[in-house]
Amino acid sequence: MAIIKANNNTLSAVTELPTGISGQNYPAFKALMTSSQAISATTNTVIQINNEVFDIGGYFDTSTYRYTPPAGKYCFIANVGNGTVEAYVYGKIYKNGNPLVETLVDASNGARVPVHVIDEANGTDYYTLVCYMPTSSSILANDYRTFFSAFRLGD
Repeated sequence: MAIIKANNNTLSAVTELPTGISGQNYPAFKALMTSSQAISATTNTVIQINNEVFDIGGYFDTSTYRYTPPAGKYCFIANVGNGTVEAYVYGKIYKNGNPLVETLVDASNGARVPVHVIDEANGTDYYTLVCYMPTSSSILANDYRTFFSAFRLGD
């Protein structure tokens, strides 16, 4: 397999990848919510991401809202959109039911919470998108407000 290197926006050379590296960024997925979701106050709540935009490899489960990829390193990109004025909102990615990463933002009507992390999965690990708010509120369903996605970082 070969890749093309760019030099000042000009294609300049073709280089072979080192042995054992595919350069492939899959499996990968992006999923959304089909409707807004009520969130209880002071409760870590799994966001009901139940609509796949794409799921290369078939590792995202829309009934459990979990991504269970094969072993490898993955880049996770997510966003949580709240629907009311809040003191703050946490967007979190959980691994095997425990917090892996969280982002805290001061929230106002329509606040968006970006959550990103790179992690290594062992083949049985699962990931979910979680939200926490100080008062009861809602998470907004829309492809630019709330989504969950990941892709593999080569081999």
